[in-house]
Amino acid sequence: MNALQTLLRRREVSILLVAVILLAVTTAVNPRFLFSLDGWRNLWVNPAILFVLAIGEAFVIISKHVDLSVGSVMGLTAFSLGMLHTLWPTLPVPLAFVIGIAIGATLGFVNGSLVAVAKVPGMVITLGTMYAYRGIDVVWAGSRRINASELNPDLLSLGVAAIPGVRIPIITVIALVVVALAAWYLSSTRSGREFYAIGSAPEAAVLYGLPTGRRMLAAFTISGACAGMAGVLFVARYGTIASNAGTGYELQAIGAAVIGGIAIVGGSGTAVGAAFGAFLLATINSALPILGVQDFWQKAVLGALILGAIILDRVLAHRRARRAHAERLLS
Repeated sequence: MNALQTLLRRREVSILLVAVILLAVTTAVNPRFLFSLDGWRNLWVNPAILFVLAIGEAFVIISKHVDLSVGSVMGLTAFSLGMLHTLWPTLPVPLAFVIGIAIGATLGFVNGSLVAVAKVPGMVITLGTMYAYRGIDVVWAGSRRINASELNPDLLSLGVAAIPGVRIPIITVIALVVVALAAWYLSSTRSGREFYAIGSAPEAAVLYGLPTGRRMLAAFTISGACAGMAGVLFVARYGTIASNAGTGYELQAIGAAVIGGIAIVGGSGTAVGAAFGAFLLATINSALPILGVQDFWQKAVLGALILGAIILDRVLAHRRARRAHAERLLS
């Protein structure tokens, strides 16, 4: 019984239960939401890009920073990949992923380097690079739109392919592999646990001798690499790329991570929680229009969830602090 109560208290389980309830209610209103080929596919494919973005954002937030540039990095990577296809129409799919991740990682490395040099919060630096990267994309793209006919058919096939039998999209499987690797790294490696230590107490981490500069640089580079991969998945799924690709995704990625239990003040949370938060957000975005909720209220729901998650984190943090204080007094 105690084990069950402990499980139910976990943020990840709570988020999953909310998503399941929302799925059940929406399916009761419109059975095609889940019990149709398109409905089942959309359930899995819609959160795929957000899975990857939220994982990258999780590394940065755990390290006590915020990366506001992931949407712009994703868009710039997607357009760069599209332009490369116009020069090399048969660009192999694995190489497309390597190039996309490399572009994103480079842009993320620039973010981390600027944060390290300026010694200011990552939110400030990435607010600037968000507009800078988007500006490069807009100037480069102009009114140009890259269409599916200019892309490698193999990459486009990846966007619609699914595992036979269970019909789970391949791009979702790729995203879940990223989640699994990040979850293992953060929980099972010394360098992964150092992100938590740095985010929990930066000054103490410096005194302890942890490589705070390298870890911060790594966090932004990983975030950029994930945004680059998301750009490749965007190309594979939509097959049409313009200068506005990725707009608004940065707030969804931050929202998914925070709702999933990544404390906005750093130092706590899990990759699995960030993925569950992304799944919940994608489910809400798909379900609310079917339930007749207007677009304005959809954004209001997202804002309320983020605020609720932040308030909950602060309440739990104060409760843990009081409990630790009481235990010290008793000892």
